[in-house]
Amino acid sequence: MRYRQLTTGSLALGVILLIDVLRVWLPGIITIFGQAASTPAELMGAFALGWFVLAMAAPALVRRVGARRVTVVAAVLLAVARLALTSAPGGRPQLWLATAGLLAGLVWLVGVAGGTDRPVPGLALGLAVNAAIHALLDTYDLVWRGGWVAWLLSAVAAVLFLLGTTLPTAPPGPGGARSWLLAGPVLLLAGMVALAPALAQAGMSYLVAGGDVARSPLFGLAPVPVAVAGFLLAALAGPNRGWGRPLGPAALLVGVVLFALDSGDLLVAAILLTAVGLGACLALTDAPGRADADGAAHAAVDADADGEGATGTDDSRRTAARRGYAVAAGMLLFVLGAVGYYSAYDLGYPNAVVPVVVAGVVAAVALAARPSGHRRPGPLPPLRTAGGVAALALLAPLLADEVAVASNREGPPERLTVVAYNIRMGFGLDGRFDLAGLTAAIDRQRPDVVLLSEVDRGWLLNGGHDTLDLLSDRLGMPYVFGPAADPVWGDAVLSRWPVTDPRSRPLPSLGAPTGAQALAVTLDLGDGVRAAVVSTHLQPPPDAGPVAQARAVADFATGYAAGRPLVVAGDLNTEPGDEAFEQFTAAGLVDALAVARPLATSPADDPRQQIDHVFVSPGLTATNPVAPRGEASDHLPVAVTLTLPSR
Repeated sequence: MRYRQLTTGSLALGVILLIDVLRVWLPGIITIFGQAASTPAELMGAFALGWFVLAMAAPALVRRVGARRVTVVAAVLLAVARLALTSAPGGRPQLWLATAGLLAGLVWLVGVAGGTDRPVPGLALGLAVNAAIHALLDTYDLVWRGGWVAWLLSAVAAVLFLLGTTLPTAPPGPGGARSWLLAGPVLLLAGMVALAPALAQAGMSYLVAGGDVARSPLFGLAPVPVAVAGFLLAALAGPNRGWGRPLGPAALLVGVVLFALDSGDLLVAAILLTAVGLGACLALTDAPGRADADGAAHAAVDADADGEGATGTDDSRRTAARRGYAVAAGMLLFVLGAVGYYSAYDLGYPNAVVPVVVAGVVAAVALAARPSGHRRPGPLPPLRTAGGVAALALLAPLLADEVAVASNREGPPERLTVVAYNIRMGFGLDGRFDLAGLTAAIDRQRPDVVLLSEVDRGWLLNGGHDTLDLLSDRLGMPYVFGPAADPVWGDAVLSRWPVTDPRSRPLPSLGAPTGAQALAVTLDLGDGVRAAVVSTHLQPPPDAGPVAQARAVADFATGYAAGRPLVVAGDLNTEPGDEAFEQFTAAGLVDALAVARPLATSPADDPRQQIDHVFVSPGLTATNPVAPRGEASDHLPVAVTLTLPSR
């Protein structure tokens, strides 16, 4: 039993480190290699896919030199890359360092698969603990935090992982290929839906009226410990038999379909069903091998120092290679799904089909697994393990700070400072997740209202952060979110004044693969004084231009304001004098940045285009318009102070 527990713990730690590397590498495909959509989606996909295809050669290496040697060398490289990423400089060095860590992690998985026929407990524990830690860190990874605390915790995890890798393990049995095949698809669905704290937080925000989130953190993260416990219990309790076998796959498919419906109100249900169904599908493939006892493990260590089994025969190495090919193929499915989901916005197919197809593969593999004649206990007690990891996840909301609605002065103000900023999902020009830079760029303007574009609240390919919630905490400004492309990607308004009556209006797509919307809110400035604010991001296809979307925003905004002071701002992808720009002035709005033109905002390191704008109703007087320089995003923020009309 002790040997199996050590193997399970080492596998779990390796999964955690590999996910940390993926949270750096996946965004790097877009922000560093892809240069913010300037690189064709096909080329980005080929770059991503190539490394996973290269890992398909690792099983042949395992068969030639043995799983043990491959595992130890790859584990050292994975641990070193993970530690180095904690202080990586960004840019190309970060991308290649993360790529080296990814390849080492894939080879490590192949090596571990060669020597492990019951991976389900270790995979499940690693995924669950990673989700709990990510919630505990408020979805802000140790890799991006830096500092001595991040280094210390990362080093402890790496050292424990390496110690576990070097310890002797029990000889594997002949099975396990199906479980290893599911490693990649399960990792994808866990990060995308089932065990994604950012998605849970976003989902709970939709359950507050209108998405208006002056929220308690305990409320926001409540689904995480439930999802973690349900996933672990289902995965570790053993497979259902007889009529109960289809229940797990059915729950998985229903949960993923709810996620694919793109309805924010269904996200929490989707998370919980997918978590339980995913764990149950893993359990269906968890068949124990022939060598399972401590005594057999001792015999294996004595007979075969390489860890290949009691005899180290060609048959055992062929079996190890089969498991290696299975996990390599499963990880290939992972990257196809992850990149395919994102690329749908450029290639024009509905991305909702991606998780549904992957869930169908998981369900089919699970149902095809033959149940063993009798059930053997795994290395982890299901109830205690699930309870312990769920308790860890429960600490997250208890330790979080609540963001309360508060104004920065009493009574109706004379002036409002407005900031509009396309934050590129939180990633700076160097490809690092730059919360500090974004916070400083915004806070330096002492804003009353902030309008954000390209807000990500949990996309796996962007690292799975709730960027909006993290910025809200640091700025001390509650938010309202307007979904555009799907329920966790869009635009937002943050305000120091209470916000009421939020409304989101979809904009004409014109065949564009990426959705667009306009989010309107009302600021309650006290003593009956109210102002309307509209945040938007025009995203038409290149051959259509933003004219129709601009007209739709102008009509929606002026109708919503109904004569009240009005601010419309965001990344409008149009320059002064363009036909789309004229749609706002034709609606009676005034360019609040006009006195500072030219005021280029993109790209941030060499601004040449004036595509981020603030329009206001004629009664508002604009002063001090600026676009402060910085590289926390690929756009510059724009800020302006507005004097309200006298009452």
